[in-house]
Amino acid sequence: MSMRKTAAGHEPAGYPATNYLNRELGILAFNRRVLAQAKDAATPLLERLRFLCIVSSNLDEFFEIRVAGLREQVKLHSVSLTPDGLSAQGALESISREAHAMVEEQYALLNREILPGLAAKGIAFLRRGAWDEAQFEWIRDYFFREVMPVLTPIGLDPSHPFPRLLNKSLNFAIELEGKDAFGRSIGKAIVQAPRVLPRVIRLPKELCACEYGFVFLSSVLHEFVGELFSGMNVLGCYQFRVTRNSDLFIDEEEVKNLRETIQGELPQRHFSDAVVRLEVSDSCSPAMTEFLLGEFGLTGNELYTVAGPVNLVRLMRIPELVRRGDLLFAPFKAGMPKTVKKTPSIFDSIHAGDILLHHPYQSFAPVIELLDQAAVDPRTVAIKMTVYRTGTDSVLMQSLLRAAQNGKEVTVVVELMARFDEEANIGWATKLERVGAHVVYGVVGYKTHCKMLMIVRRDEGRPGSVLRRYVHLGTGNYNPVTARLYSDFSLLTCNEEIGDDVNEVFKQLTGLGLSRQHKHVWQAPFTLHANMLAAIREEAAAARAGKPARIIAKMNSLLEQGIIDALYDASCAGVRIDLIVRGVCALRPGIKGLSEKIRVRSIVGRFLEHHRVFYFHAGGKEKVLLASADWMERNFFRRIETAFPILDRKIKRRVINEGLRVYLADNRQAWEMDAAGGYRPRRAARGKPRCAQEELIALLKP
Repeated sequence: MSMRKTAAGHEPAGYPATNYLNRELGILAFNRRVLAQAKDAATPLLERLRFLCIVSSNLDEFFEIRVAGLREQVKLHSVSLTPDGLSAQGALESISREAHAMVEEQYALLNREILPGLAAKGIAFLRRGAWDEAQFEWIRDYFFREVMPVLTPIGLDPSHPFPRLLNKSLNFAIELEGKDAFGRSIGKAIVQAPRVLPRVIRLPKELCACEYGFVFLSSVLHEFVGELFSGMNVLGCYQFRVTRNSDLFIDEEEVKNLRETIQGELPQRHFSDAVVRLEVSDSCSPAMTEFLLGEFGLTGNELYTVAGPVNLVRLMRIPELVRRGDLLFAPFKAGMPKTVKKTPSIFDSIHAGDILLHHPYQSFAPVIELLDQAAVDPRTVAIKMTVYRTGTDSVLMQSLLRAAQNGKEVTVVVELMARFDEEANIGWATKLERVGAHVVYGVVGYKTHCKMLMIVRRDEGRPGSVLRRYVHLGTGNYNPVTARLYSDFSLLTCNEEIGDDVNEVFKQLTGLGLSRQHKHVWQAPFTLHANMLAAIREEAAAARAGKPARIIAKMNSLLEQGIIDALYDASCAGVRIDLIVRGVCALRPGIKGLSEKIRVRSIVGRFLEHHRVFYFHAGGKEKVLLASADWMERNFFRRIETAFPILDRKIKRRVINEGLRVYLADNRQAWEMDAAGGYRPRRAARGKPRCAQEELIALLKP
């Protein structure tokens, strides 16, 4: 066996590189599973379109961050290898092959199945060649009234160099012939489509032979682009889009004011010099394609030629614009625990016993209500909360503002480095400071990713009154929108020992001092990794001693090599291990003599599987933890995370059944992973088909 250090040098990896899978290729494999939802004829048609758009959105971020990082390594002549032994250049070559094939499949699906299917249902996207006279006149009027006034054509000549294009913006490359007003022969021009313009435009119903008729902005501009170049002949008009490196670079050793530093870096995300991908329409001439590649310093490996709109993400709005419930997933109403319904005071409900919420099947409203009541409750003394992703329009943040205005002691730990949410978080931090809240930004170098809310309240007691901590801990973000789309657990408790642990974490985040030993909570970067390893090794020791041993874990990603090696060791010892990993898994299951006892599956369906649940047999005690952290190096060593145990027996049984066993029984949306990293759908050969998400909707309905 070779002995190699992980990237951070924390835990030596004791197995050869061939026993690990590539992270980037794992991300693409996950997106293939999402694409399969768009391919599935059993999925409602507008939902198929939505899944197709999700793949494009995921690929955008993949290129902006993961591919951009690999290209930087190549640029710096890095000799480091990925855990599976690939060089950065080797990884890029594999990514290029897989990503090109996937994008080709996307557009084939769009053009051959989804758009024709929508047209058959009365939702048509009208091509330029199919416009009748009335449609043409309406679109022409729309162009002159709404589009042309905001366009700025830029002819390319020595005094007009190639413009700096906004990241992922829609642009058009124009080939021209003739002379302009100054007698210049300019052969090329660029037209940028401002983001204020809609990418799909609905025509009046009376002009269409269907209920909903749309045209693409690209079609409108293509048809009338000659109006921007009076007297010249337009030889070609080609839509294109560039993707830039969007990772923020912050020199943590030089930072004096984190917020000001990030505010200064954010504009560079949109105009970074490092372009990583060029997308062009398949009608683009070879000469213009070569010209664009040269302008951005790219090769054919970074060129993606597409048969349709270069930005499918903008089609995400179509399900909102089209009122066709028959083409969407059936609506459902989120349930509410009976203990919350019994009393108008959420504090009384929590005081009566711990409350578990399973989102989105159960409402996020009790979490909102907890903070809302605390903001106006005269007994509330203090509120402390972490904010990672909460959105630009958050009722939770409004409650925090109201609490501070009402004289409560409000402390908010805002993570300014939450990727693509930096601007929203800076905005909330500014508003909170204005009303007197204490705003801190955690610890430089460690993202605050844990989800914690603590309310200190003066309750009636005997004798006199007593200060009690009411705590919310979750696996997901404080975002009511994603709480309707992501599967997550919330725990509401006033357990004193849990409250003490949470208070200690807040003290670390806002003040100074050494980390203290917690009674229940495992915390990264201090104890989480070591405790997870210890729990895995305890199961291995039990199996070697001939005792029952079992591990079940559900998470988004599994990449950390120390954990993978411990799981391999546990499998060799005889521990039966089930891993439910939605996204990337670097562990190879089912290898004889190494991982025979390990099964890996991924669930991809209507909701994004997001909760992290960890089960250990623990000699029959059944240790169950929920966490904000995946089994990734960054979560263990570069983030502030929490894993918290479920102490109540009834709630523990719920977590095991709802968060693990129902997913292990799924044979409709489950994908089983093989030793080579491939996935095949798990389907019921005999018996009843079972879908975890549908069963949970039925189980937890009001």
